[in-house]
Amino acid sequence: MPHIDTELERLKSKLLEMWDLVEYQLQSGREAMVNADQELAKMVVKRDKKVNQFDIKIDRMCENFFALFTPVAVDLRMVLAVLKINANLERIGDTAEGIARFAQKLEAQIEPELLESTQVLPMYAEALAMLQDCRGAFKNNDPKLAKDLIKRDKILNKIYRKSDSVVTKYMTKHPDRISEALALLSIIKKLERVGDQVTNIAEEVIFYREAKVVKHRQDKKKKKNGDNGKAK
Repeated sequence: MPHIDTELERLKSKLLEMWDLVEYQLQSGREAMVNADQELAKMVVKRDKKVNQFDIKIDRMCENFFALFTPVAVDLRMVLAVLKINANLERIGDTAEGIARFAQKLEAQIEPELLESTQVLPMYAEALAMLQDCRGAFKNNDPKLAKDLIKRDKILNKIYRKSDSVVTKYMTKHPDRISEALALLSIIKKLERVGDQVTNIAEEVIFYREAKVVKHRQDKKKKKNGDNGKAK
């Protein structure tokens, strides 16, 4: 195997290691939220330093790659994609840390009525599934799967758009549980961001494999269809 290919595989392998850690962080954040597990939440916050270390390491590996080689075509796109995916994974790690910090504020397990009305558990499950499937798209060089993932972000957006009114209604009915409801609303907003970040990663997989830039296409499509550009 040529030396450049060996280095590309090392880079890809290191990114997948980071991916596994970020996925574990997000999964742990869910458990901390559902069980109001203060100790687990603290561990998620503490492990964010390791995510940051991966981020710095991968950035340096990319810099060294550019210094040692002159990549072109698919090799160049691969390294550029790794740089951007790395940045988005680091942001998802930050999001998982943020979720854990809100979980630390929970004094008891969230009321089943609030969990059900907000649909936070199906939303969390879909966010995790998207992150896992996106890892598969990157690892297996599968742009078709990446394209499907971009469409799935609508599921998270739909739940997010309803969350304000659902939580407001709950707080009116249960004024003694306002703190809990606001913490959950903040977690829902962070999960919506995970969907956006996974979408960004999926776009980089498509760019890497097909040399197509798909970023902003959805926005153009909405404008063409007469969407007034309201915030999600």
